[in-house]
Amino acid sequence: MCFAIWQKKAEPAVHMIQKGRLRASFFFWCAIGLLEKDEVVFPGNSRFSEAMKKVALISGGARGIGRAIVEDLRQDHRIAFTWLTTEPDRALVQGDVLPLQSDLSEPDQPEFVVQQVVDRFGQLDVIVNNAGLVKPTPKEQFDPADHRAVLDVNLLAPIALLSAALPHLHRGASIVNISSMNAALPPRDAATYGASKAALNLWTRAMAKELGPQGIRVNAVAPGAINIPEAPRPDDLTALFVEQTALGRVGKPQDVAKAVRFLASDAADFVTGEILGVTGGYRL
Repeated sequence: MCFAIWQKKAEPAVHMIQKGRLRASFFFWCAIGLLEKDEVVFPGNSRFSEAMKKVALISGGARGIGRAIVEDLRQDHRIAFTWLTTEPDRALVQGDVLPLQSDLSEPDQPEFVVQQVVDRFGQLDVIVNNAGLVKPTPKEQFDPADHRAVLDVNLLAPIALLSAALPHLHRGASIVNISSMNAALPPRDAATYGASKAALNLWTRAMAKELGPQGIRVNAVAPGAINIPEAPRPDDLTALFVEQTALGRVGKPQDVAKAVRFLASDAADFVTGEILGVTGGYRL
């Protein structure tokens, strides 16, 4: 394949190849160059550097914690992210970024999203299951649709996305699920949310065990009280969280993004099946 492309692009040099003058150097560069569509992209070319970057897919990447993860990982990854209701602004989609409007709780969407990513970038290395749904589910007002929606988004969508992505993942790939401290500290009137995150933690450990032999790591980040600019808490509630947090502040989306970066990176290549709390020492 490499020779055929070279032959098409460089037929005037065939006589030099026949004399053996370029054979060694050509195949050396062909070996370390990257095949991109109809040409070989060699080291030194800006597209070579881009093509060497890992590809990360982040669900729910247009706002809050998801946006911080996109902004952090885009420094050295090619990025795809999904969004549903909050359309990403121009600053977020600049560069080698693929935004995809998708509801991953719909049965056909995980496979569609993965295929779009692979078609665009040719690979998939990192998945961050960040999209989540918090919906009050008070025991006095049981609505099956509300409970089902929370479970569909917070648990079943990550399962479906990983299932769709598995054929494209390879040794060294990393899955990072965004859980919550509410998996262990269930919130009032949102028990199903806490249950969905507890189940996500268990699924994280189960997948780490199942995919470990393939060299695929699966971990989770469990944020504590994080100040989301698009959805600020009342001052009195923020003060309560600060009072119960060892570090004396609520978290920022960037705090979570840095933890995701670590777990997605080769620095964590012997870390799998872990639930990393990013809580500032809440309720120690």
